[in-house]
Amino acid sequence: MSAAPRIALVVQRASRASHVPPDAVLRRWARAALAREAQVTLRYVAEAEGRRLNREFRGGDYATNVLTFVYGTRPLAGDIVVCAPVVAREAKAQGKPVAAHHAHLLVHGLLHLAGLDHERDDEARRMEARERRILASLGFPDPYAPVTMSPDRL
Repeated sequence: MSAAPRIALVVQRASRASHVPPDAVLRRWARAALAREAQVTLRYVAEAEGRRLNREFRGGDYATNVLTFVYGTRPLAGDIVVCAPVVAREAKAQGKPVAAHHAHLLVHGLLHLAGLDHERDDEARRMEARERRILASLGFPDPYAPVTMSPDRL
């Protein structure tokens, strides 16, 4: 049996959001998502920084949920930026626990780092299937399943 790949995950908290999971949990999720050695900085940001980074690097003048920056492939190296307020808003709007959405976005960002994408339909199907498998192994439901809102949430 081979040893699990070494994932060096540095967590930066530039957001005061209290719902960001603990580092140990984030590291466990990262190990589940990547099957190879990696050096990753995971930075949680507030709205202003998320918006600035998205504008600078993606051309969108809004804070997006996750951005991935790849710096190397051997070993895998890069940054993942997660906008904590956007994660909380999206989780609430989608009727899912915020921890589940954090897990999904970290897995999503790590898969981008590993070279997966969702620009074409076939790529999106492959990436979403991988996300579903990883999240299920962590005990989370399918992030793409339609959400049924309970009457008290309508």
